[in-house]
Parts: sequence; C-alpha cells; structure tokens
Amino acid sequence: MRLISSITRFAALSLALLFAGQALAADDMQLIDSINLYRSQVQRCAGQPAGELPPLVGDPRLVLSATSVSDLRQAMASAGYPMVNVQAIRLSGPQDAPAAMKAIQESFCQVVLNPQFVDIGVSRDGREWRIVLARPLLSARLGDTQAEGQKLLAALNIARSQPRQCGTQSFAATTPLAWNAMLATAAEGHSRAMANNNFFDHKDREGRTPGDRAELAGYIGQQLGENIAAGQDTVAKVVNGWLNGPGHCANLMNPQFREFGAAYAVDPKSDAGIYWTAMFGTQ
Repeated sequence: MRLISSITRFAALSLALLFAGQALAADDMQLIDSINLYRSQVQRCAGQPAGELPPLVGDPRLVLSATSVSDLRQAMASAGYPMVNVQAIRLSGPQDAPAAMKAIQESFCQVVLNPQFVDIGVSRDGREWRIVLARPLLSARLGDTQAEGQKLLAALNIARSQPRQCGTQSFAATTPLAWNAMLATAAEGHSRAMANNNFFDHKDREGRTPGDRAELAGYIGQQLGENIAAGQDTVAKVVNGWLNGPGHCANLMNPQFREFGAAYAVDPKSDAGIYWTAMFGTQ
C-alpha cells in the first residue's frame, strides 16, 4: 500500500513538472508571436521610425540556456548553426511573456527590429529569459528565379487546398492559383530593387506601389495583393513565415485571387541577403 502511494505521489509530481514545462514552452511561443506582431507593424524605436519587417522563424538551435552560455558564437558553432550575425537578449525578472515583451520594447527595440535577423530562439528558467536572434549563411542551392517561383506556386497551392486560420480570420480550402508571367516580372523587379537597395517594403524607392509595378509589367487587375519576405533561403521557410503572419496568410488564402507570380533576388551586401516577392491578382 505504501508502494502504491509512493508511485502515486511520483506520478503526480511528474505530471506537475510536465504541465510546468508545457507552460514554459507556451510562454516561449507567446513571446515569439508577440515579437513578430511587433515587427509586422510600423514602430518608433530610439527616436527613429522602423518599417514593417518579416516574421522571425523559431529555430531550436537558438534555444540556449537562459542562465548559461558565455560565448555565444561558440554556442552557435556547437549547435551547428552557420551564422552571419547573432545577438542575445537576457532578461531577469519578467514573470510571463507579456512582461518580457514590455521589457524588450522598452530596452531592446533596436535588437528585435534589426532587419538582419531572420531566426529566433527563446528559453526561460523561472524569471530568467534568453532571446537569441540570428541571421544564417545562405546555404540552400536555389534554382533560377523562374524555377523557385514555380516551386513557391506549388507550395502555396498546397496550402490553399486546406482550410486555415489566419489570425482571427477563418478560410475554407480554395482553388489553386495559376502562374502569370506579368506578375512574375513585377515580382522579380521588386525583389531585385529590395536586394540591391537594401530595403524591405511594399513601396519601392521611387514610391511605386504593388499596383503600379503590376501595371508597368502589363497586368491590369481588378484585385491585387503582395507578400514579401527576406532572409529565408528556401521556399519552405518563406511559406512557413507567411502562414504564421495573419496578413500574409490571408493574402495567400484569399479565394478571390486567381493568378500568381513570384521571384527572389540575392545581394550579399544587403542586410537580409535574399528577398522574395509574390504577387496575387485577379483580372
């Protein structure tokens, strides 16, 4: 009888530890979501405006102990993360993700709004937090812009074939998109402009909007949408990033869009290294 009691207490303790671990993991994800929401909106940081930025992608290699790791670059090498740049934020005191996010906005906005960073890892030990942001080397072997655009189309059509929740909006499965060469031309021009001029925005340096660029490429549409991404060097990473962003997700699930064109461009001197543009339209 005492043995059964002992096992019961051990099981209860294990269950409590499991729930505590799940709560910590949920807080980590909540903080990443909060940081990405913050990056998706125009902000003011250190007296300077900061434009819309792509979402950071959670990478388990960046989840480092909140209370250890003295040599960050060595830790990245040990984790097998081929980085270009890395920076860590250490917080002591926040009891939950909203409190941690408030501390980040107050003291570390320049870090989380740095357009160079692509990936993120969050760890927590009680009230000790470590947020690691990094940009990896572009290691994927990409095909030409037409080939990768077609891969992106195929991946988005798979996503559109399933019902999906995009933030607060629910979308039913919808029809596949068809490739449109004019939209692809407009997308390629914008990706190249972002890469060569080192910016990330739907409006280009000449003030042209997605609609302007589509019209210049010969596409006159009743409806038009655009998704952009930066730093991700595979189609899968790009699509995952868009599916995790409510606005991008809503664009790619919009049943009113019928046509699509996409392209990427690379410039190693730019902050993010690689830039993607996808244009959705209906004529």
